Amino acid sequence: MANAFDPQEMVSRFKERAKAVRNRNLPPVGGDERQMFIKQAEEDYMDFALLADAEAKLVDGVLTLTVDLRS
Repeated sequence: MANAFDPQEMVSRFKERAKAVRNRNLPPVGGDERQMFIKQAEEDYMDFALLADAEAKLVDGVLTLTVDLRS
């Protein structure tokens, strides 16, 4: 890699992605397509938000993401 990988920068990018999904406008679709779009946005947000909350460590070339799923 030309640039050193920074796991915290990756986590920050996922925070931005989660925010973008949350603020995404609905396209002018209706019916089944609208429901599919909403479902996909909800899943995208959950995935991005989980990674955004992760504690990231890079040790000896191994990236470890720890996500506390306890309430």
